Amino acid sequence: MTVRGDVPFVPLPGRAPERFDREPPRHGRRRLSKPAWYQPVALAADALGTGVPAYAAFRLAGETLALWSAGVVAVAWLCVRASRGRYTWRDLGERGHDPVLRDWLILVGLLVLARAATGVEPPRQVALAGLVACLPVTLICRGLTHRHLRARRRAGLAVRRVLVIGEADGLDALAQHLARRTDHEFVMVGACSVGDGAPGAVAPVVARLDASVPQRPSDDSLPVLAAARRLDVDLVFVVSGPSMAGERLRRLSWAVHEYGRPLVVVPGVTEVAQRRVSVSSVAGLTMLHVAPPVRRGAAPLLKAVTDRVGAAVLLVLLAPVFVAVAIAVRLDSPGTVLHRQLRVGQGGRPFRMAKFRTMVADAEQLRHELSRTNEHDGLMFKMRGDPRITRVGRVLRRSSLDELPQLFNVLRGHMSLVGPRPPLPDEVAEYNEVELRRLSVKPGLTGLWQVSGRSNLSWDETVALDLRYVDNWFPSVDFGILCRTLRAVVEGNGAY
Repeated sequence: MTVRGDVPFVPLPGRAPERFDREPPRHGRRRLSKPAWYQPVALAADALGTGVPAYAAFRLAGETLALWSAGVVAVAWLCVRASRGRYTWRDLGERGHDPVLRDWLILVGLLVLARAATGVEPPRQVALAGLVACLPVTLICRGLTHRHLRARRRAGLAVRRVLVIGEADGLDALAQHLARRTDHEFVMVGACSVGDGAPGAVAPVVARLDASVPQRPSDDSLPVLAAARRLDVDLVFVVSGPSMAGERLRRLSWAVHEYGRPLVVVPGVTEVAQRRVSVSSVAGLTMLHVAPPVRRGAAPLLKAVTDRVGAAVLLVLLAPVFVAVAIAVRLDSPGTVLHRQLRVGQGGRPFRMAKFRTMVADAEQLRHELSRTNEHDGLMFKMRGDPRITRVGRVLRRSSLDELPQLFNVLRGHMSLVGPRPPLPDEVAEYNEVELRRLSVKPGLTGLWQVSGRSNLSWDETVALDLRYVDNWFPSVDFGILCRTLRAVVEGNGAY
């Protein structure tokens, strides 16, 4: 722990310690600034990613107004994205929800209306081919800026210094939640504890507030504002609780806003996507509405159709790969080409999952002998140097080609293209009530677990990722995971 003046600075787990080892900047704009190139790069990528393919498509089709048409398409795409707030300084580089597909559908609708109004009728297939290219270009540009911004935040740049107010338990829960991830912009540099409880050493306690409602507003505002000035904070968090709510919270917000800092109320709801949350005001009360997960309607039906059609198309396209892998498995070691294993699907229903065999024929019997060498901290069995894996099996696992036969399970309705990892029956037998919620949806060929590190993740991280998917599923989520799957397969992180 280092000390700056009369305020101790404690490094926050999961954050770079060096950001606490230097004098905090006195100008928030410099500390909060993102690189100036984010906005022009995003605009240029969207304009070129739409205009160039559209121009090429129109030229190949022999259109005389190819350049003019491509310009209209590019401008329309920029207008759609700008009207949806995609180029705001607050949004640039953030991982947040960005429904690119929805924006693209709006673009298509606008161009259809423009076609009807002007009478210009380019070939539909040509126009659609030119428009499709903007989707991957936009996603790649957003992904690159996000990775750059995340690296800057790990180095202590582009962050916001936060003073947190709340009871000891709430402070600890918030600090631990923020410390588990480094892709957000908040650094907890101080806490004002309400009551006599002692929060953990995740941030210095710079002031204490009485648990009872104070008689004078200044009893809260004076110590809070004094701490905010000393720590040079950018905003104030209030963890809601019995001691900090209602009129007391309202009066504190007046003082913080007069000081010129935003105030954020943390309600304690975690892992809920922004699209499921809405706020309303009724009879002077502010209410937070949390919508239930999507389980019925057009979206799940679309997912089911996409799964079946996508699996069928991939099976046809990848038929030569299936043949080559089957021959390699057969020649490498004795045993069957496919390994069928009992797994647990949606609602606890068992099914036989197919994979290309990557282990020796008696791998299931040997697992019991190797149980003491399990390198995973949870219910899954994982071992980096597993002696049961064959030579071809290591290549298949590294490239994820062993998972391809699961397309047959997707086609039969046992699995989905995207979903949680399909568990073994003995794993499910040890599940608690929280972990059983993973079975609320169909398991997937790929999912958040596969694109976030796979076997390198702890059991708690695996469960958290699966539950995040189960609770916040939406078609655009599947689209994003499928796009990230290709990179995860190429990098091979956690594949063993």
